[in-house]
Amino acid sequence: MNHHVIAKKVSMSTRRHRIGRHFVVVLIGAMTAYLFWLSRMEWDAEMRTWRALGDAAFILLFVTMVIGPVVKIWPRQLSFLVNWRRAFGIWFAIFASVHAFLVWDGWARWSIRGFLGYQELPLAGLSGPVLVDPGFGLANMVGLVALFFGLVLFAISSDKAMRFLGSSTWKHLQNYAYVVFYLVALHGIYFLFLHYELSLRNLVFQSGVSGPNWFRFWFVRLVSIVFTVQVAAMIKLILQRRKGGLGGA
Repeated sequence: MNHHVIAKKVSMSTRRHRIGRHFVVVLIGAMTAYLFWLSRMEWDAEMRTWRALGDAAFILLFVTMVIGPVVKIWPRQLSFLVNWRRAFGIWFAIFASVHAFLVWDGWARWSIRGFLGYQELPLAGLSGPVLVDPGFGLANMVGLVALFFGLVLFAISSDKAMRFLGSSTWKHLQNYAYVVFYLVALHGIYFLFLHYELSLRNLVFQSGVSGPNWFRFWFVRLVSIVFTVQVAAMIKLILQRRKGGLGGA
């Protein structure tokens, strides 16, 4: 009986801590999105909103991806961060989904062709939609694939899913988070460095070309940090295995 009571108390404590972590992470995400929104007052409110949510989603994904490698590099000091990784990953998927919906609703206007970069040009004497922005469509497709994988990982981000799939299969699937991250990086780099640059397309189809996004080089730095710590963790693992092999010999 005592063991049952103790187990129940431990379970309740674990649940409270988990809920607390989710509360902290969603607060971080919301504050990050709000700060991004405030930093681009020259844009219209609708565009600021979906861009702010997309950037906040990237920050949450960045934290998710950094936790694994840094814990491997400094396990004694940072092992507690592992408990936070799931919450950051879950809320990345939620923020990214809202970002995608707002783009679909506010920019593409529920049009697959619009989502892929097609526009109607009746003033040019053309009867059908014309592909005026192939890079836009390609970047959106990359983002959509990243979101799909992100939602798959979101769906299996639970202890029940891990027990159902088995630990090895579950861990293998979770490694696809790196695929998500680098697809998101490609998606973001297009919109930060290419889409809004001075070009013939923007001169013709936009009322004006916005100035460079202040986040662009910070974005590259964050991507570089993830890549660097990932490589550092891999090198440490290789050296440990080589050392273990030499010790065994």
